[in-house]
Amino acid sequence: MKISGKTLVELGFRPGKWFKEAIEYANEKQLAGEELIKYLEGVSPTIIDPHYQSIPYHKNIRAESEEESENVKQVFDTMDELMKTPTIVEGAVMPDACPTGSKGQIPVGGVVVAKDAIHPSMHSADVCCSVMMTSLGYVEPRKVLDAAHLVTHFGGGGRKDLFDLPLNLEEKVRDDYFLGDERSLMLARTHLGTQGDGNHFLFVGQSKSTGETIMVTHHGSRGFGATLYKKGKKIAENFRKQISPQTKSANAWIPYSEEEGKKYWQSLQLVREWTKMNHSIIHDKTCEQLKVDPLVRFWNEHNFVFKDGDMFYHAKGATPLDDRFVPDSYEQLRIVPLNMSEPVLIVRGETTSTNLGFAPHGAGRNVSRSQHIRKKAGQSTEEIFAEETRGLDIRFFSSHIDISELPSAYKNADNVQEQMKEFGLGEVVDEILPYGCLMAGDWQKDAPWRRRKRRGKVRKG
Repeated sequence: MKISGKTLVELGFRPGKWFKEAIEYANEKQLAGEELIKYLEGVSPTIIDPHYQSIPYHKNIRAESEEESENVKQVFDTMDELMKTPTIVEGAVMPDACPTGSKGQIPVGGVVVAKDAIHPSMHSADVCCSVMMTSLGYVEPRKVLDAAHLVTHFGGGGRKDLFDLPLNLEEKVRDDYFLGDERSLMLARTHLGTQGDGNHFLFVGQSKSTGETIMVTHHGSRGFGATLYKKGKKIAENFRKQISPQTKSANAWIPYSEEEGKKYWQSLQLVREWTKMNHSIIHDKTCEQLKVDPLVRFWNEHNFVFKDGDMFYHAKGATPLDDRFVPDSYEQLRIVPLNMSEPVLIVRGETTSTNLGFAPHGAGRNVSRSQHIRKKAGQSTEEIFAEETRGLDIRFFSSHIDISELPSAYKNADNVQEQMKEFGLGEVVDEILPYGCLMAGDWQKDAPWRRRKRRGKVRKG
């Protein structure tokens, strides 16, 4: 009797991509009865169910107000569900934590350690979101912000005045398993020198300890990394259906022990390389505009996956302190921004039993963007902007103010720093005192689709 997929299902096996090879082999060897069942049990995927109870995790956060209490409760609720994921062995929450997505998804400010598993949703679409600082010496801060404004690009899409993608990097992209397609290559070219939107920024300030003027950029891998994320999600979902169908789809993973896992890890490193170069280009071009040489420069990710043996540390908005996570570390220094009216912190720290080798990545939010905007009802955008940015040179690339990025949209910066001390999350060794900041602003007000819609209304009128 010829064996088919129906035969395997009737024997109690779950359909999967392993069926094809198993059916071919069983028919070739003319397996039947106990011999067939023994063979199928040996080649069928092992089903891994979620933990019945949450794995304990470290809570490096304390509510400071009623509003924060609700935020912290939501963070713990989602972490409790997340920590049932069968690959997870350890976790931690930082003081800037806030929930994002459905219950059970990793929150911003969450760190999760998984064995032999890369979870694409735990690094999210903004792969390798990161910060870089360059000290420019004793240049007037306004001149730095002016020069950077001419160089950088915020908002949707890419640039028209493209920067050159180095040939060696282009070759790596072409040869990459996940990224070697024309769309990924197009995004690697057109998004080079761009910073996106949302909370991404270009900040200029002065070192509290030396008085030197310093520029800090904050952005991720843009569309280049987002395409990898989408492909990774699809691969992870295929594995989930085969080996852990009871796990939430958002927490699907790619086993590193499988070929796809190793290739995905390689692609993540390529995205990291591109993102670091993207920061560097903006900093280098600003230095060229100013005709100065950079004195000190370093960077770190805070939205990435970090490998230590067969353990994968997923940091969704958490700054790695431990040098084993930052191969290009500079004197163990890391960058932690707060909000546009507060200093950017330069920190140094070590792994402890409760921080897992990480610190906060910023001030975080207690409420969503839309909730914050609703709270500000009754004041004009201009009034809110004037009140919250007094004494600062705050610019929006689109020329439209985004009040969801003003200081009051974020947690109290002093409370975050106090909790960093309380929970052993890094020591502040210097502060970059704010002069000004450039962000995307509400660029969608002038998005092409909105302009087309407005023109259509005019013609109809």
